Amino acid sequence: MKQKTMFFCTECGNETAKWAGKCPACGAWNTIVEQPERPRTGSRSGGKISAVPVTRRACPVTDLRADEEIRFPTGMRELDRVLGGGAVKGSLVLVGGAPGIGKSTLMLQICSKLCEFSKVLYVSGEESEHQLKLRAKRLRAENNSLYVISETSLGDVLESVAAEQPDILIVDSIQTLYDEGLDSPAGSVSQVKDCTMALMQLAKGQGVTVFVIGHVNKEGSIAGPKVLEHMVDCVLYFEGDRHTSYRILRAAKNRFGATNEIGVFEMRDAGLEEVENPSEMLLSGRPDDAPGTCVTCVMEGVRPVLAEIQALLVSSSGGTPRRTSNGFDYNRASMLLAVLEKRGGLKVSACDAYLNIIGGLWLDEPAADLAAVVALASSYLDRPVPSGMVAIGEVGLTGELRSVNHLAQRISEVQRLGFQSCVVPAHRAEHLGSFPGLRLIPARNIGEAIRAALRPSE
Repeated sequence: MKQKTMFFCTECGNETAKWAGKCPACGAWNTIVEQPERPRTGSRSGGKISAVPVTRRACPVTDLRADEEIRFPTGMRELDRVLGGGAVKGSLVLVGGAPGIGKSTLMLQICSKLCEFSKVLYVSGEESEHQLKLRAKRLRAENNSLYVISETSLGDVLESVAAEQPDILIVDSIQTLYDEGLDSPAGSVSQVKDCTMALMQLAKGQGVTVFVIGHVNKEGSIAGPKVLEHMVDCVLYFEGDRHTSYRILRAAKNRFGATNEIGVFEMRDAGLEEVENPSEMLLSGRPDDAPGTCVTCVMEGVRPVLAEIQALLVSSSGGTPRRTSNGFDYNRASMLLAVLEKRGGLKVSACDAYLNIIGGLWLDEPAADLAAVVALASSYLDRPVPSGMVAIGEVGLTGELRSVNHLAQRISEVQRLGFQSCVVPAHRAEHLGSFPGLRLIPARNIGEAIRAALRPSE
C-alpha cells in the first residue's frame, strides 16, 4: 500500500492534505513542509481506542489542593528568578538559544547543586560520555548522583529513565532525539512533536522534572514546530552575542511565574557566573561628556535595570536618509524622530539616524522613549548630557511626556547607583516624594526635557 503524505505547518503544527504557500490556520508564509503520515498501529501513539476502564475521575476544583506545587532551587539565583522562584517538580522546561551560546554549560552547571538532593540523568545526543566527563570536570559538576548517557533513541532514553529512576532529566537536545516508530529523520516536525509528547507524559505521569535544550533557527525562534512551545510549561531563551561574555536568559513562557523576568550571566573559563547587579554591568565603560548618549531605567519583571541608549545623527549623503536601530524597535524609533522634528524643532529628517542599546538589551517598553529623544537631540546639537542624569518617560505624538508604571521603584534604583538628577514627567513629579541626593527635574514635553538636559556649556 502506498504511503500517504501529509503536510505540516512549522509555526502552528496544522496538518493539511496538500501543500500551500500560506498556512490556512495561522497565515504564515512558506512554513508548510512535507512529512509522511505516521502509520496508525495499536501502539501508544495511534490505533483504535479500546474500552479500557477509566481509572481517573473528574473532581470538583474546590477539592484540589493548592499546595501541591513543589519548588526547589537550581543553585543559580538568576535562573531561579527567571523560573519564578525555582524549578517546579514535574514540569517540562525548554531552553533555547543559538549554537555555542551556553545552553549545555548552564544545564550541566546546575547539576552540581541539584545532585545534592536529587538524582540527575543527563542525556546528550551531541556529545560522548568522555566529552561530558571533561566538561563536568571543568565546571566542577562531578557528583555520584549525576548519571550521563550519550543516546539519541527515544526508546533507549525511556528505558534508562525506568532503570535509573532519576528525579531530574536533562535532554540535550530535542532535535537529536528520534522515535524508531517514525520513518522521518531526527529533527523533523513529527519527530520533535512525538518526542516532546513522550517527555511531557513522563514529567506529568511520574513527576520527573525535565529540562529540554532546543536549537533556534535563523529567525531566532525554536527550531521545529511552533506547537512545541505550547506543549511545554516554560520556554527560556538564552540570548547574547557569542563574541561577548555576557548572556541574558529570558522567559518567553512560564506557567508557574512571570514571563518578563531576565537573568544575566557572564561566560568565563570556569563556566557561567551570575551578574547580580546588571545595571552596573551595562553602564560599565560609559564615556564621560560624550554627545549622543543617555541613560534610562526599564523594568525587567520586578527588577529595575539601567540601560544606556546611544544615538548618532549625521548629514545624509543620499536622497533618502538611513534609519538603523539595534535593540530598539525600528518603527518606534522612526516615530520618535518625527516627533523630535515636529515638536522639538530639530531638522532630523535630513540626517542618517543610528540608535543602539548597549549590552545586548532589547528595550520594548515606552519608558525608554524620553532617553532616546534626548540622546538623538544630544547627537544633533553635539551637546553632551550630564553623566549623572537619567531620563524616564513615554513620549506622545504631540510631544507630551506620559507617566510610566513603577516610577518610584525606577527612581530608587537611579538613586542607589549614585546619579544626581532624573528627568521625569511633570504631572508625576509632585507625587513621588523626595529622594536624598537625587534631584527630580519635571518636564511637560520633549522641549522642556531637551532644554533641561542639554544646557549650553559655559
